[in-house]
Amino acid sequence: MKWNMIIDVARCENCNNCLLAAKDELVGNDFPGYSAPHAPQGRGVVRIERHVRGSTPMVDVAYVPRMCNHCDDAPCVKASKGAITKRDDGIVVFDPVKCKGRRDLVAACPYDAVVWNEQAQLPQTWFFDAHLLDTGWDAPRCVAVCPTQVFEVVRATDEEMAVRVEKEGLRPVKSGLGGRPRVLYRNLHRADRCFVGGSLCAETNERVECVVDAEVRLSRAGAELARTRSDAFGDFRFDDLAPGSGVYRLSVLATGFAPAEIDVELLANSVVLGEIHLQS
Repeated sequence: MKWNMIIDVARCENCNNCLLAAKDELVGNDFPGYSAPHAPQGRGVVRIERHVRGSTPMVDVAYVPRMCNHCDDAPCVKASKGAITKRDDGIVVFDPVKCKGRRDLVAACPYDAVVWNEQAQLPQTWFFDAHLLDTGWDAPRCVAVCPTQVFEVVRATDEEMAVRVEKEGLRPVKSGLGGRPRVLYRNLHRADRCFVGGSLCAETNERVECVVDAEVRLSRAGAELARTRSDAFGDFRFDDLAPGSGVYRLSVLATGFAPAEIDVELLANSVVLGEIHLQS
């Protein structure tokens, strides 16, 4: 059985409780065999990244908690020559004695999860609160302090986790780096994928009003990919689209209005079409 962390990006509200809990636990506290005291200033081993997609009037902001991924194929372990170990339960631990002076281990992590403690001359990271788990805790402190239940700790076999990954669409940050992280994310598309959206409206009785419950279809190269309906404000959105994925076609069908078709090219960023005026 190994420890895993699942983080739901859609639940994070940037309260910073997880960051503060890690600071409270690690700054000034010595846990022999696990960690020397962390520095009171500077970036902590838990941080929250802010990602903004879209443009006015359709803006999506997502927050992604980041920490050590406890990779199964950890580059830092390979580079450490025994100073960093991967435990049988999946947790990666930086030995606070053997890592002394090893600033090179900061750059060994492609996920930017290692911080340098200048005063202690140590590379340090979030070690899954292993000192607490080893004394009977069932989860790290970040789980207990999170008011929106962003974090889920799972102790499972690799086979059991593989089933959850497939079923729930879980994936790591920067998935192309090959470390095989044990910290996985749900709804990560809100940070690293794109959406296409707009607002349907029409002039009726000399007034411009929202077009509600219209059917909007998304297709590419003649193949339909998804359907949705406009909401009470006439808004619609297709999410989880790959950046740079090319030209899409939007088809709008609304009762009492002529069908409309719009071609949209998706480059590096999300596309907000603004108001789309339907004709009677």
